[in-house]
Amino acid sequence: MKILQICNKPPYPPIDGGTIAMNSITQGLMAEKCSVKVLSVCSDKHPVKKELLTEDYLEKTQFESVYVNLNVKVLDASVALLTGESYNVKRYESQEFAKKLASILKSETFDIVHVESIFLTPYLPLIRKYSKAKVVLRSHNVEHLIWQRIARCTKNIFKKWYFKRLSLALRVYELENIGKYDGVACITQKDADYFIANGCRKPVVSIPFGIISPDTMDNVDEEPYSLFHIGSMDWMPNLEAINWFLNDVWPKIHAEIPKARLYLAGRKMPEVLLNASYPNVSIVGEVPDAMYFIESKKINIVPLLSGSGIRVKIIEAMSVGKTVISTSVGAEGIDYTNDKNILIADTPSEFVKQIKRCLDDDDFCTKVGKNAYDLVATHYNNDLLTKKLLAFYTKLLEKDKEI
Repeated sequence: MKILQICNKPPYPPIDGGTIAMNSITQGLMAEKCSVKVLSVCSDKHPVKKELLTEDYLEKTQFESVYVNLNVKVLDASVALLTGESYNVKRYESQEFAKKLASILKSETFDIVHVESIFLTPYLPLIRKYSKAKVVLRSHNVEHLIWQRIARCTKNIFKKWYFKRLSLALRVYELENIGKYDGVACITQKDADYFIANGCRKPVVSIPFGIISPDTMDNVDEEPYSLFHIGSMDWMPNLEAINWFLNDVWPKIHAEIPKARLYLAGRKMPEVLLNASYPNVSIVGEVPDAMYFIESKKINIVPLLSGSGIRVKIIEAMSVGKTVISTSVGAEGIDYTNDKNILIADTPSEFVKQIKRCLDDDDFCTKVGKNAYDLVATHYNNDLLTKKLLAFYTKLLEKDKEI
């Protein structure tokens, strides 16, 4: 099967949740002997890191990228606000990207065009014009729900109003356009159910994020009493979560468990946090080896208040047997059992309770981590999920044969 994978940011190297999820699909399809070509948007926020692109990756994926200026332009944002257009989507419109995509489609024939995220939907008419391939949307989130939740949690009146308008415009666009694809592969069943309930009549399937199980590092010592969070800090829900945790939750944890130490890691750590001083908190920023960092710490905290889809970093931590303490929102989309393979905490007092429980009872903490490892091995195996995605592709292609 020949597949064109179109990405809204460079999927390699896999350095954050979105790129890990996209690269897992690339690698899984190639492992199943599919021919995969990758075309990606790149931007100032997500540039192509040429020095990290391996020759093997470039050869196998025929990787190409086009720069798109995704920086917020006040005039364009204002016009979109007045006209009711979704500025989240409009920013991705690029004549140069359209030219490159048209050139590829004119010169090559594909069975499937796999589109990563609703934000690349403006190119759907062009794909239809130059290709007879089935076009599948990989929906990582119900995007407008993220902005809806951000608006709900924002205290600044103007920002709350603006985020609400963004979410409404994106909601209209997302629900109007999702049915224009031949099929939709959601990352969670909850997202799939949402689209079906809101009028999508095209085939919709739930295929979680698949992880390529990392090799464990036996030589890494786990620091006792250590908590950690790792995630891209240029993603607004992560920044919102950490600010809430530091201001509303951490003082209570520090008072109850003075031995506990919190480590915060992630790309694009804002200066205000890098320069901040909280008791027993280390602001690490970007780390050279994410898995080494994860394995060196004891408990993963995920205090998300907004978001949608599935948190890849939770699955990563679980894949090496780490205990995860998360809000209900953070754990959405994961097929978890509270108190078995994850611990849920939605309030400061609940976070204190769950952290104290783990640090006071090492056997319990280890058991939760072991159960988390087993969950990932059985439910998020990339080989099995790739086969499910290929079966979905095949079903779409066979529809034409039945007519």
